[in-house]
Amino acid sequence: MSVEAPADGATGNDAGATALAARQAKIAEFLASRGGPFYELQSRLRLLHENALQSGKRAILFVALAWGVPLLLGLPRSFSLDHGQGGYLTDPGVWAKFFIAVAAFVLAEQQVERGLRIKLAQLVRAPLIAPTSLPRAADAIASALRQRDSRTAEVVCLSLALAAALFSYGNLHTTQASSWAVLHGPDGNTITAAGWWTICVSLPLFVFLLLRGIWRHFVGAQLLRKIAKLELRLVAAHPDGKGGLGFLAQYPNAYMFFVFGMSSAIAAAVAKHLLQESLSMTTFSMIMGGWLAIVLALFAYPLSAFSQPLARLKETGLLMLGTQATRFHRAAERKVLGRNVLTDATPEPEEDIADPTKLFETTRKLSSMLVSRTAVVPVAAAALIPFAVAGATKLPFKEVFSVLKKLLLL
Repeated sequence: MSVEAPADGATGNDAGATALAARQAKIAEFLASRGGPFYELQSRLRLLHENALQSGKRAILFVALAWGVPLLLGLPRSFSLDHGQGGYLTDPGVWAKFFIAVAAFVLAEQQVERGLRIKLAQLVRAPLIAPTSLPRAADAIASALRQRDSRTAEVVCLSLALAAALFSYGNLHTTQASSWAVLHGPDGNTITAAGWWTICVSLPLFVFLLLRGIWRHFVGAQLLRKIAKLELRLVAAHPDGKGGLGFLAQYPNAYMFFVFGMSSAIAAAVAKHLLQESLSMTTFSMIMGGWLAIVLALFAYPLSAFSQPLARLKETGLLMLGTQATRFHRAAERKVLGRNVLTDATPEPEEDIADPTKLFETTRKLSSMLVSRTAVVPVAAAALIPFAVAGATKLPFKEVFSVLKKLLLL
């Protein structure tokens, strides 16, 4: 029994479909929190697995190293609750950087990776990326993966973390007051065991996780900006009011933990200033507003790249639908009146044209900005709540809450 060989065309179509599916899968499976020397080190130490980041367990371990070990090394003085004596448990910087921020940075890895992967998968599933642009999209993913895994980037992060440790070492030697980290005396300052641990481990770990997270955010941001330059299958009348890209507006929410960690560390510095000196409500409001602007700018950077294709979509859509509307309503006018109110000697063909009025109205409401208030409120809250807590320690609670509310409702 003979078997008929497949036609060359069928074979070519199958190969093309396979290549297309492979490119789509590559785009949808970008894992933002994997790869790089630090990831490989944690993998060798079995702190995580290829299919599981185990963020919770790692967060507990890193907090134990950064916050728990200095607590134990400083016993029994660590349990002093006297602000004037520089107690460990009363130091807002200790809690913010080594407990809250370290935990938040590690927990954010799972949240960020999942959020970005869902957004990229939707771009392919819809599909919003035209098949002709898939090779360029795959190249953008490959470039992002190389940047994500960059040894140079992590070496720079580690170098800056060590520089921060050296700065802290110098600061402890020049301070004029004793604390859990240093003992001030007439013969000079003596760094405690807890102080040495924070210089050598806690602070470098905090700074490294912070800088590594920021770097990977910019890798993802650059990836989205490259995708925005591709040929996209946008729909002017999409019910999300953003051409079908409305789901990308939720992208900043994946960074809630990370933003909360950053904000806690900066708010702790403000809290220390409040404990030592007075700060006016106006200055405090400006600090909160300035920090919120910086946080929003971090996410406006990748999302603003989609404004140009959305604006072009809206402009082109309104022109095309406007032309169609003119033809449709002139035809409707002739049916009712027997002629057009304003006409000329040239006869107009009678065409069966669909009414574009609803599509025109929907297109006119299309927004070219992906950043919306409802989408950024969770991130804005994560950025501002630590400052509100810090401000409430010295400033009137009602005034602090009023500033928080106004900034969230902007």
